Amino acid sequence: MKKILVLLTAITLFSCNSSAEKEQNLENLDKKSAREVTLSTVTKKDTVYHLTKQIIWVNGEKIAEQTDTIITKLVENTWETDSTKVQKLNQVPIYVTVQ
Repeated sequence: MKKILVLLTAITLFSCNSSAEKEQNLENLDKKSAREVTLSTVTKKDTVYHLTKQIIWVNGEKIAEQTDTIITKLVENTWETDSTKVQKLNQVPIYVTVQ
């Protein structure tokens, strides 16, 4: 039983170390040719502005830039009867999908 526990611990430590080595810090990325995306949320009164700003760099030059905005209410009307479960849209998590 001890051997199995030691083996599982070693495998876990090895997998954690190997995945950490594969990660690349942002400071080390080549920024001369890249697409930079910034997501932000601005709340004004009962309105939430979800901003997506993109900048495209090629050979160190900015070739395109665009900002898109989606506007929502701070609290959307839902069928939820318990008001403590209703989330404010400036506090929902942001999920990013890269294709």
